[in-house]
Amino acid sequence: MINKRKLKNRFKPITKLIAPELKQLINRKLRRKPEQKIEAWKSLPRHTEFKLLYKGVNILIPDNASFISQNREIFKDKIYNANFSSVKPYIIDGGANIGMAIIFFKEHYPSAEIVAFEPDKKIYEILKNNMEAFCFKNVNLVNKGLWDKEEVLTFKSEGADSGLIVNNAEEYHNIEQIQVTPLNKYINQKVDFLKLDIEGAETVVLKSIASKLQYIERIFVEYHSFVNEKQTLNEIIEILTKANFRLHVSSPGVSSIAPFTNLKTYNGMDMQLNIYGWK
Repeated sequence: MINKRKLKNRFKPITKLIAPELKQLINRKLRRKPEQKIEAWKSLPRHTEFKLLYKGVNILIPDNASFISQNREIFKDKIYNANFSSVKPYIIDGGANIGMAIIFFKEHYPSAEIVAFEPDKKIYEILKNNMEAFCFKNVNLVNKGLWDKEEVLTFKSEGADSGLIVNNAEEYHNIEQIQVTPLNKYINQKVDFLKLDIEGAETVVLKSIASKLQYIERIFVEYHSFVNEKQTLNEIIEILTKANFRLHVSSPGVSSIAPFTNLKTYNGMDMQLNIYGWK
């Protein structure tokens, strides 16, 4: 007669060995599913709004290409991963777009307090919809752009993640008026993370908060160099180094291998850089 208890104990070490391998295999397959779903939207024309089940939540996407790019950078490359010491970090998101960075931060730090700015009226409504869908708490959404003072400026709405403040409205389509606000009034305590992805307004904003950079622990600046316009990279580097930030610069966006003879441009830019700063 077979002793089931002895048989079970005999194979217990084997099941212990197999279980983790099976678990890892299942997890890998589950992790691939969202990517496979995302890949299916590549066939859509750009700037076509659609709904997507993302991380178990139905969200709105205004543009497939920008969403795929943001998902790769934020969730695969983890460009905003900062390992905060606080379980309730204070985060300022300048240029929130549809909320991908907020989703990342809330996924890792559910108690994080976040202030997010998005000037594009249509994109702001999508951002608001997505944040309500996730039922996030302690997220303050502001339908304004960041600048050095309160005023109304002309804004070119690109329909995705590249809207920007412009001077010559007659040269562009999809123009609207937006309210802008100074960032310095939101910096009155320690800021664990400041993100500035504001399509060319980064130098103006950094100059306006130079005296308050002492409050900021980590900073991310997306620098935009526009064709035929003065480059201000040197000003940004000087401001950040004077504030005792250790810097790292990478070029995941617009870059050229042989710029002397083959300078590439995209969306009016001839260079785009990610600048990371920490103390």
